[in-house]
Amino acid sequence: MANKKKILLTGASGFIGSAAADHFRSLGHTVIGLSRRPATDTLVWDPSAGRIDPLPGDLDAIVHLAGENIFGRWTKRKKQRIYRSRIDGTKLLAEQISAAAHKPKVLVCASAVGFYGDRGDDVLTEAAPPGKGFLADVCRDWEAAAAPARQAGIRTTHLRFGMVLDKQGGALAKMLSAFKMALGGKLGNGRQWVSWISRMEVLRIIDFVLHTDSLDGPVNAVCPEPVQNHTFIRTLGQVLNRPTLLPAPAFALQLALGDFARETLLASTRAVPEKLQKTGFAFQHATLRDALLAVIQ
Repeated sequence: MANKKKILLTGASGFIGSAAADHFRSLGHTVIGLSRRPATDTLVWDPSAGRIDPLPGDLDAIVHLAGENIFGRWTKRKKQRIYRSRIDGTKLLAEQISAAAHKPKVLVCASAVGFYGDRGDDVLTEAAPPGKGFLADVCRDWEAAAAPARQAGIRTTHLRFGMVLDKQGGALAKMLSAFKMALGGKLGNGRQWVSWISRMEVLRIIDFVLHTDSLDGPVNAVCPEPVQNHTFIRTLGQVLNRPTLLPAPAFALQLALGDFARETLLASTRAVPEKLQKTGFAFQHATLRDALLAVIQ
């Protein structure tokens, strides 16, 4: 295969990373993991301690997906883990490659549309400023932590993921359990915008970014048609042929999940993939119904 690459991958055991490792290898790329635990074809690092194995000198690219799972109630300790796992790891990796004699050509870092915060009906391209709140602060500092790599001349992109859809994990897997018990319904008033993307589309986007030199800085990794929560829930119910009659009141969600509910489940983020569209990326699942049918089957 043309354009085979040697890729260093962090977060290879995670929801996106595990699929990314298989995807890259299926395309003929060589994948080396970077993990806290030794394993075959894996280097070891400990971002909290500032330790990392020497990196190969012939890397073409680094795909950095590592970070504490944000799902669950955000206690003070949970927030610290979410923040430090992203900023410490990104900073360590960026400093390591910026000082290397032979530098990779591209660093692709995960980020999230949480960067924009709760923005109502505003249409958000990559040029939109950061929002307010814990998640927005995390994303802003997460992206800033990669500055050493960019300053060293390495093309650095930040994939601002929306809700990543797949039946094997993430938010959709949790929704499917509720829908199977006929407990599906809108969240809060249902008017908040949801920016979404299928996991298989994420893999195609990462590969596209690796091979598209003009893509630099933030990239909204979302599909072109964000939907409001009530539309998302209704469409999921139609695909599953299940009722959507049990809404979850905002006060109940916030009582149970605190800031996590307020900044993710109830926040409105209407992000659009302007950069991907301008560079010619062709979405396989441009509508929510198509994406749900593909990932649930």
